[in-house]
Amino acid sequence: MQELTKQELHNLGMNIVGKKLQEMGYEFIAVNSELKKHPQFVLYKKGESTIFVLVKTSNNIQSPQEYDVLWMETFKKHAEKQNARVWYAGVGIANAESIDLPVFKNKPYYVAFEDFIKIS
Repeated sequence: MQELTKQELHNLGMNIVGKKLQEMGYEFIAVNSELKKHPQFVLYKKGESTIFVLVKTSNNIQSPQEYDVLWMETFKKHAEKQNARVWYAGVGIANAESIDLPVFKNKPYYVAFEDFIKIS
């Protein structure tokens, strides 16, 4: 069995978030799936401000929505200069057999993703 790399785990989280955004009627102006490059999604919807979506994927399915508050304040300032709002998507993905095991390619997994945290 082959373990998902950090990038593959991140991409899986991005796909989950991207599908939800499409269901919500948003268009993607830009998508960046490279690890540690933010924002991951820049969104457009007629009549609304631009939205920057930050996606963090981890194996924490108990509280995937936790984020670095200090870092987020810095990013919020960047978004304000662009007249954009900031949403955070914390996605927890864990092995379906045991959360102590890594997530493997082509094996079942749990997803913990409730909704977006609207930062600004």
